[in-house]
Amino acid sequence: MMKKRVVVLKKTEGSGVRTRSRVGSVVHYVECRKNHAAKLGGFAVDGCREFMATGEDGTEEAFICAACGCHRSFHRREVNAEVVIEYHPPNPNH
Repeated sequence: MMKKRVVVLKKTEGSGVRTRSRVGSVVHYVECRKNHAAKLGGFAVDGCREFMATGEDGTEEAFICAACGCHRSFHRREVNAEVVIEYHPPNPNH
């Protein structure tokens, strides 16, 4: 599972208004789409419903599915994104 997070801090000159945005996304690899019958002119998938890495992150085995043996690129990529915006009103003491 790959997780990417971006944090932006912005201050508007003179107003004292600050906003902070966080964007996070989680990537999952779900059902396998490899067509095992392509050589015969047909269409058949193996039924693997979710990618499970064979090895640890950072190794070549992390890209091979333990359930079906296919490379991760054959599995459909699904991205779940989360955006959080925080607003901080101007501080009258500054």
